[in-house]
Amino acid sequence: MNVTLNNGIEMPALGFGVFQTPPDTTTESVAEALRVGYRLIDTAAAYGNEREVGDAIRRSGIDRAEVFIETKLWISDYGYDRALHAFDKAAGKLGVDYIDLLLLHQPLTADFEKTIGAYKALETLLADGRVRAIGVSNFMPEVLANLLKHTSVVPAVNQVEVHPYFTQQDVQAADAEHAILTQAWSPMGGITSYAGDANRSTFNDPVIGEIAEAHDRTPAQVMLRWHLQEGRSAIPKSVNPQRIAANFDVFDFELTADELARIDGLDTGVRGGPDPSAITLEAFGRDIPEA
Repeated sequence: MNVTLNNGIEMPALGFGVFQTPPDTTTESVAEALRVGYRLIDTAAAYGNEREVGDAIRRSGIDRAEVFIETKLWISDYGYDRALHAFDKAAGKLGVDYIDLLLLHQPLTADFEKTIGAYKALETLLADGRVRAIGVSNFMPEVLANLLKHTSVVPAVNQVEVHPYFTQQDVQAADAEHAILTQAWSPMGGITSYAGDANRSTFNDPVIGEIAEAHDRTPAQVMLRWHLQEGRSAIPKSVNPQRIAANFDVFDFELTADELARIDGLDTGVRGGPDPSAITLEAFGRDIPEA
C-alpha cells in the first residue's frame, strides 16, 4: 500500500522505525523487517544507527530502488552549510548516493533562522536530485506556517506523535491544508506505556481491545489499521520478529466507520513526548559523528 506525496513521489504507507534500537540489534531487526515485506525504513542521525540500517539494506539483496529510506537531520546540524554537510554524513553512513525522504527532526524555535537555513539546504538537495522528497518532524501549525513563509518547497511529510490517546487534530488539519502527509511516530502509543500507569496504555484500552477481538486481531494491528484508513503513514518499531511480522499483517481487514470514530474518541490531548517548543541546542544539542 503506497501513498503519493505532494511532489508525486510514491512512498509505502507503512514503514519500519528504529528509534531507540541499539546499533548492535538494528541490522538484524531491519533485515527481518525487509524479509517480512517492509520497504520503508525510518531512521535519524540522532538515533546513532544509520550505518546499521544501510548495512541491513545492502545485505538483504533487495535492489536499492525498492527500499524507501527516510532519515532526519538533528538540530546540532541546522543552518544552511551545516545541513548540507549533515546530508553527506547521513548518506555516507547509510552507504547511499541519494536519500528518499530527508526531514528536519525538530523545529529549533529559539533560533528559527537556523531552522530556515537547514530547510533551504534540503531544498537545494531536492533540486540537485540528492533527495527525492523533503519534510519536517514535530512541527506544530504555527511553526509550520512560519516555515512556509520563508521557504519555497512545501514539506511532503510532517512526522509527529499520533496515536489513539494523542491525535493532534490541529496538526493533522494544518498538514492536510497544505497536502502534507502526516506520519505517525509512536503510532500504537507505545510512549503511553512509559507514563507510569501500565493500565492506561493503549495496548490495554478496552475499546481497542473490543475492536481487536471483533476482527480477531491484536490491539497493535487495529491501531495501525486505524492510521492507514484515516490516510496517515505509520512507522512502528519492534525488535521482536513475531511482532515485526504481525505489525505488517494489516492489509486484509477493514475497520468500520463507527470503529474508527470510537478510536478517535479516545484522544486525551496529553502529549507523551517532549514539547517541540522546548527543544533547544542548550538542552538537546549533541555532536553527530562524521562516521
